[in-house]
Amino acid sequence: MPEPVADLATKVAFLRTVGALDHVVETIETHMSWVFLTEQRAFKLKKPIRLAYLDHSTVERRRHSCERELHLGRRLAATVYDAVVPLVATPHGLAVGGQGEVVDWLVAMRRLPTARMLPPMLEHNVATLADADAVGDVLAAFYREAPRTVWSGAEYRRRLRDLVVGTADELARRQAPRAQLDAVVTTLLAAIEREAYALEARVVDGRVVDAHGDLRPEHVCLETPPVVIDPLEFDDELRMLDAASELAFFALECERLRAPWFGGRVFARYLERARDRVPPALVALYRGQHALTRALIALRRLDDASPADRTRWSSKALDYLSRIANGSHPST
Repeated sequence: MPEPVADLATKVAFLRTVGALDHVVETIETHMSWVFLTEQRAFKLKKPIRLAYLDHSTVERRRHSCERELHLGRRLAATVYDAVVPLVATPHGLAVGGQGEVVDWLVAMRRLPTARMLPPMLEHNVATLADADAVGDVLAAFYREAPRTVWSGAEYRRRLRDLVVGTADELARRQAPRAQLDAVVTTLLAAIEREAYALEARVVDGRVVDAHGDLRPEHVCLETPPVVIDPLEFDDELRMLDAASELAFFALECERLRAPWFGGRVFARYLERARDRVPPALVALYRGQHALTRALIALRRLDDASPADRTRWSSKALDYLSRIANGSHPST
């Protein structure tokens, strides 16, 4: 069926108006969404985009995505995710909720305190070891209760190998430095073969779970207890991760914020609480795989980046690749 009449620009303009959402004070555009912030609440409008790995091209698909985000978000931020609400067209114009033709959907959330988000806490040197321990406690409890994968150990290993190869192929098509890329991929694929037993044991031990999927510092708020928002909702298989893999990614992102101690402490706290033992070579492998994926995500941003931002995204991709090549090989 055709989309109801109301393009994205019209929706964004309406939601910015006084009274639409109880006085929006800030609007943030991301690659996939628009976020509208009031003093107390946040509302996410997903863009009507269709990509190779995501399809938000219809109102119904965006509704499903919003409902998935609500469900998944409540696992680690039950006090944050409120509801999914319709944006409707009425004879008098657009409205949030009420009667009318549904033209889109919004995820409604409690607005988190900016000062308590992890990146500014790290930047201003006010995050503590106790904060890291609290995050580790929350994540350890989350992974303990999360559904386990139904994959076999061999299937898990094959999927990891295919992910590395597929990511590298797209990076090559996007003109990533070939010599550097080839060296990284050779290292990662060799590590997957070398650590075959350890990888399969992670599945047998129940460590590969339905995880958060995008565990970055900007998604962590140091409330009491800490909350983690913005789970990866558009691909259930990409969210199926070894807890150690997700925490290796988090540690990498903390390192990029010049706070490796925080990610390391969170990881250590998880290991203690979960009574988990992870071979260092496996952690390095996971870190390398995530760095490769983040390099690709950075280059994908060039598709719609302004000329002023292109250098930033290209540099970010190279930074991720260099973190695999410089002292982060899975063999270490």
